[in-house]
Amino acid sequence: MAEEQYQKLATAEEVVVETPAKEKEPPVPEPETEAGKPGPVEEVVEEPEKPKAEEVKITESVSFKEESYVVGELPETQRKALEELRQLVEEALNKHEFTAPPAPPKEEEKKEEEEKAPPASEPEPPKTEEKPEEPPKVEYSAPPVEPKDEEPPKVEEKEKEVATEVVEAKEEEKVPPPPPAVVVVEEVVEKVTATDETAESIKETIVVEVSTLPPTATTEPEAPPAETKATEEAEPKVEEVEVPALPPPPPEEVSIWGIRLLHDEKSDVILLKFLRARDFKVKDALTMLKNTVRWRKEFGIEALLEEDHGSHWDKVVFTHGHDKEGHPVCYNVFSEFQSKELYQKSFSSEEKRQKFLKWRIQFLEKSIRKLDFSPTGISSIVQVNDLKNSFGIDKRELWQVTKQAVHLFQDNYPEFLAKQVFINVPWWYLAYNRMISPFLTQRTKSKFVFAGPAKSVDTLFKYIAPEQVPVQYGGLKKEDEQEFTTADPVTEVTIKPASKHTIVFPVSETGHVVWEVRVVGWDVSHGAEFVPSAEGGYTVIVQKTRKITPSEETVIHNSFKVGEEGKVVLSFDNQTSKKKKLLYRSKTKPYSD
Repeated sequence: MAEEQYQKLATAEEVVVETPAKEKEPPVPEPETEAGKPGPVEEVVEEPEKPKAEEVKITESVSFKEESYVVGELPETQRKALEELRQLVEEALNKHEFTAPPAPPKEEEKKEEEEKAPPASEPEPPKTEEKPEEPPKVEYSAPPVEPKDEEPPKVEEKEKEVATEVVEAKEEEKVPPPPPAVVVVEEVVEKVTATDETAESIKETIVVEVSTLPPTATTEPEAPPAETKATEEAEPKVEEVEVPALPPPPPEEVSIWGIRLLHDEKSDVILLKFLRARDFKVKDALTMLKNTVRWRKEFGIEALLEEDHGSHWDKVVFTHGHDKEGHPVCYNVFSEFQSKELYQKSFSSEEKRQKFLKWRIQFLEKSIRKLDFSPTGISSIVQVNDLKNSFGIDKRELWQVTKQAVHLFQDNYPEFLAKQVFINVPWWYLAYNRMISPFLTQRTKSKFVFAGPAKSVDTLFKYIAPEQVPVQYGGLKKEDEQEFTTADPVTEVTIKPASKHTIVFPVSETGHVVWEVRVVGWDVSHGAEFVPSAEGGYTVIVQKTRKITPSEETVIHNSFKVGEEGKVVLSFDNQTSKKKKLLYRSKTKPYSD
């Protein structure tokens, strides 16, 4: 499960792990120390048999810095890509492409087609079949006969039949043309005795209707004025249905993380993040941006920010301090799920898993909105992942949700990680990352750091100052700060194996000296005393020397009221074969009774 979770993660710029007892490979001894005794046996895990050129690149990745968001400092190709993306975003906003409009229903489309269709497409009366008993005859020279009252209706019906046949001939393109027009005329004339002007006008009308068909070898089209007028009168009726064109809608106003996509001094920072996530391929960056905007609307990000999911996950993910470059640091503590109660509350059902996922996205959204998106500001975070006691077959649901969250973050939160640090990583997981390292880009590898339990504290201190690191991870940052804050810097000192080290706080006037110290891993003897400057003065024991065991792993806080000039001396005696990291800071406050 864990392997699936981090398939896309990179091998660190520095992967350090203490060799387990089962390891068959011979350990690499540390260079001899100044005291003449060998250092601890540790292994620095590196990628095997890499050429020197690659080794140099990995060394350079340690000093990897976040790229600039100042447009004037970008290379020419990147500036052109940014300008092109601006134009494409503006076009997309004008066309409302960030919110895809719903497709119109099929019934409405049919109605629109029926309105645009000519009147002839309306339902037609049924045709009466003619009896082919007697062949039609042409009688042009018949004398006029007075029409009877009953005959005109028959003429009208026949006229409709002929008109219907003409319309069908127009609509059916693939069907061969009907019989010559002369035949139709003869048939009508036979049944309608043309004895007066009425019959002649009907005859002319019939010929015109038939003449509208494509000309053939046996028919010649005619266009009498009467039919032309009737056609002109019918056509304007269709044109009157036209709907006046509406003015185009105004451009969309799309914001993301509280920043508009265009026309804002911080917009370029957002666009550059999407460009860098797609290697400055402009069209790919635009597609990613559109998908992100749509996903945020579908997921309901704005409403999610107002939801209350309780406080039972506050120790699982929390923001604490900043790194040495000013990025806020977010800690993910998977070991908190060792609590069966919390685990069941978080992952025992699909509904609970989705609730945890929403809470995690809500936490990230709130963290991002605290960032400074100005071109020279801090617009990314450092993430520390504590993998201690996080793996196991009973954690399947945890890693499924985590994998889902990682995919969502990759697709919708580009370039928001300045550094990804993994601490307390098992040795077997480091070996796994060594195998996938050749398939990852140098840019990706430069952002990820993996450290085993023995090197976790040193790795954190490399990127985060000790006064910003929480106490549980080897630093001096406490929730209930009293005497000291993150504004008070911490001094780091290395105590060599089998050696002593002293720290002196000089006091030139009366006052109250306050200090706090910590040895990472302890197993060191520690004491404190005040030594006056005046001759013949008496040394005052502030703290008796005693050995502090690793199990205590505590920060020692102490103070001393000084009534004369002198110095406070702290002593540390490291009799182990390993070097120790010593942290301390102090301040002198005015003395008052």
